[in-house]
Amino acid sequence: MISVTERQVEALLFAAAGPLSLDDLAKRLPEGANVEAAISTLVTAYAGRGVELVCVADRWRFQTALDLADLMTEEREEPRRLSKAAQETLAIIAYHQPVTRAEIESVRGVQASKGTLDVLLELGLVRMRGRRRSPGRPVTYGTTDAFLEHYGLANLADLPGMAEMKAAGLLSLDLPPEFSIPNPTGDVVDEDPLEDGMLPEFHVDFLGEDEPTG
Repeated sequence: MISVTERQVEALLFAAAGPLSLDDLAKRLPEGANVEAAISTLVTAYAGRGVELVCVADRWRFQTALDLADLMTEEREEPRRLSKAAQETLAIIAYHQPVTRAEIESVRGVQASKGTLDVLLELGLVRMRGRRRSPGRPVTYGTTDAFLEHYGLANLADLPGMAEMKAAGLLSLDLPPEFSIPNPTGDVVDEDPLEDGMLPEFHVDFLGEDEPTG
């Protein structure tokens, strides 16, 4: 039958955030408690079970038996975190779409960093949607259904408006009177959609710095 000291040691090791030394355990137990004997008994009691009591760097802890470690392996996809530049670019595309890279740079006030659009396209949050009816016929960008799903939006009309953004602290409360939030759901009259076989050819890293060649 397990003793009181053994139960106490077992409880302390089970609840500990990390391994505990004999001194760590002794400090929490009644004076005179035989910690070493309790540990020895517990090691024997847990030997061969799914969870074992082991010593690591002179400290004791419960851990999964080594031969069962493969049961604990889990493969999962970690969400890719967007850089600040990517978040800003995505927000501009969401509210200003359809928008060209030059227009994105104009709104941000800086040149698009290398690879920013590439990341957004790779994640499926942004797509090339058409060509602007202007000299050079630049490609326009817009968001995707995956963007709506990721942010829990039914449609673009559900994007936060000025009042919501102020309430969330994302906009100053004393904006100039002429300030307004772009409406991405309005009619587009200066864009031709991209058709099959009409995707532009790009340099290897055009999504960062280079312009399309076609």
